[in-house]
Amino acid sequence: MGIVVEQLRTGGDRNFGYLCADEQTGEAFAVDPSNSPGLLAGRASALAWRLRYAFCTHGHQDHTNGNEEFERLTGTKVLLFGDRCPSTGTEVSAGAEYPLGSASIRIIHTPGHTEDSICILAGDALFTGDTLFVGKVGGTWSDEDARAEHRSLHERLLRLPEQTRVYPGHDYGTTPASTVGHERRTNPFLLQPDVDSFMELKRNWAAYKKAQGIS
Repeated sequence: MGIVVEQLRTGGDRNFGYLCADEQTGEAFAVDPSNSPGLLAGRASALAWRLRYAFCTHGHQDHTNGNEEFERLTGTKVLLFGDRCPSTGTEVSAGAEYPLGSASIRIIHTPGHTEDSICILAGDALFTGDTLFVGKVGGTWSDEDARAEHRSLHERLLRLPEQTRVYPGHDYGTTPASTVGHERRTNPFLLQPDVDSFMELKRNWAAYKKAQGIS
């Protein structure tokens, strides 16, 4: 018994949405219903999972555009950073925890791609939104944002156990999912020796991809 994940392609720009359940009790939550809220709602019903929560990893439109419809279909409010869960009263903030059957959910605040970016940890499953992809990291729009993202990656995500499963917000990598350990060993952004090198790679990513044959 443990945490079970359903990874669903929701359209848009290779977006992923997720259902995640405590296998023992069937209590579940959704992540980023985005373009296909009906797909996630229908799959949860087919699996007989009881949705307790739903989260968006950040406020960009390609992740939030299905929220109203998902709420209408399921009666479950989709929570973003700073929102308060109607059933537990707990605000979505750094370190916040939510019970899920015999397990729990923990919120990791990971500013960088956006100030409101969060990752969601349930057991050994980590939903990284647009903070960490397979072989890549989320885009940033200023040096300040890039430095914040570097701190989020190294001080929060890379401190998790190596076997932690990584489920990104888009299918941008060579595989649809990964692990913290694999990303630590292979992700070119995470291999940079310091924040300045990290930022330099961000500025020159197109040339690096071409030189390395990365699509």
